[in-house]
Amino acid sequence: MDARILLVIDQGTTSTRAVIFDSAGVPLAFHAIDLGQIYPDNGWVEHDPEEIWRATLECCREVLRGVDVTAIAGLGITNQRETTLVWDRRTGKAVHNAIVWQDRRTSERCRALRSAGIGGEITARTGLLLDPYFSATKLEWLLETVPGARAAAEQGYLAFGTVDSWLLWKLTGGKVHATDVTNASRTMLLNLKSLAWDQDLLTLFNVPRAMLPQIRDSAGLFGWTSPDVFGTPIPILGVAGDQQAAAIGQACFEPGDVKSTYGTGCFALVHTGAVPPVSQNRLLATCASRLNGKPQYAIEGSIFVAGAVVQWLRDSLGLIAQSSDIEALVQRAEEAEGLYFVPAFTGLGAPYWDPDARGAILGLTRDAGAAEIAKAALDAVCFETRDLLEAMTKDMASVRMGAPKALKVDGGMVCNNWFCQRLADLTGLPVERPQVTETTAMGVAYLVGLAAGVFQDTADIAKRWRLDRRFEPMLPAARRDILYQGWCAAVARVRGI
Repeated sequence: MDARILLVIDQGTTSTRAVIFDSAGVPLAFHAIDLGQIYPDNGWVEHDPEEIWRATLECCREVLRGVDVTAIAGLGITNQRETTLVWDRRTGKAVHNAIVWQDRRTSERCRALRSAGIGGEITARTGLLLDPYFSATKLEWLLETVPGARAAAEQGYLAFGTVDSWLLWKLTGGKVHATDVTNASRTMLLNLKSLAWDQDLLTLFNVPRAMLPQIRDSAGLFGWTSPDVFGTPIPILGVAGDQQAAAIGQACFEPGDVKSTYGTGCFALVHTGAVPPVSQNRLLATCASRLNGKPQYAIEGSIFVAGAVVQWLRDSLGLIAQSSDIEALVQRAEEAEGLYFVPAFTGLGAPYWDPDARGAILGLTRDAGAAEIAKAALDAVCFETRDLLEAMTKDMASVRMGAPKALKVDGGMVCNNWFCQRLADLTGLPVERPQVTETTAMGVAYLVGLAAGVFQDTADIAKRWRLDRRFEPMLPAARRDILYQGWCAAVARVRGI
């Protein structure tokens, strides 16, 4: 067993996972536990924080069976972003379920702020659009709704954090209340230029500063695990939000590098360099990483439903027994002209930002069956990706960056060869799938390795990226554009335009 093992916690929206890597970045062991979803109301999504913590411990202990824990160079955390937790420092217990990034309960609050003309100022400060997606209005809702929360927060008893902060707190036995810049940049409370909490935004959302975690670099010593967690203390050396971690795992270190991740949602991110970018096309500016005090930035497009639509076909309609069955199903599909599936289960993300939109299947005919509906569902994810790439290309042109030449992909969906080829056909870009598709976990493993001295620098990491397969577009451009026009019309109908 390698003497420089890297342990990674990958806490996502639908599962909690742990992976150990060797010093070459090769996965050695993996364990995952599904995460229950709680839906208290229409458009509301929650998670049980204690379930997240229990699953984290179980996954880590499972992959460490038979491993000499003293051989672990360090531990890293990558996580679902924007999901909002508040807990009591005195008890270590959350005061409410975690409010998930998909949750839309603060839509009315966001509308009111936009009507008051505040949206532009929020974007200028944070790089984000005013939307329920981000943490600020979720935190405000918790403080206003949970009995006693406001008073306890003002007395300094409550702590706020995204999932990384919650796990850092639990792993260190309550000794560390921190986050990294990538997660902080998704809260709508961080000033993207200063990379510090913005006092004017704290005032706007009435958030006591004492609740907030310390902001740190993405790689470095965050603290040590409590001895009772794994039997011996392990240094926590890397933290990054899942999409930024995936970009690191895909070696997107140069301006113009583009990756798209297909997990619960779809997230495309283009590296833009050392200066905070400004999107003119309703995408998001975000912090890609900060290493040795030097920040890097990106423009990101976020779609709320990607792999989640496959889960819906499996769990709600029963069209497939397991997610991987969808590839064989769609290969049986007949051509269904005009059939579109808009999976706006919890609204539409970029570039529409419509929290009130809801899903629809349009153009159904009598001969459309399970295979045709499944194909329309996967096509929707491809069209959503084109939505993001169209906006991204315009933003890149505005700062004289060339259009993307290829799309690096990762996440659970890209194991499906049919989907990868369809993605290339419907976006018009070559699709590059790496040998290791667990790039989110690998990205934070690289951060841990940087802090531990296992990897020298980002150039060292970039040399380790390996291509598995490249999918070239085969669909004629004219046909591709006709299909995309139909998608845009379907989205307009869902939005009532």
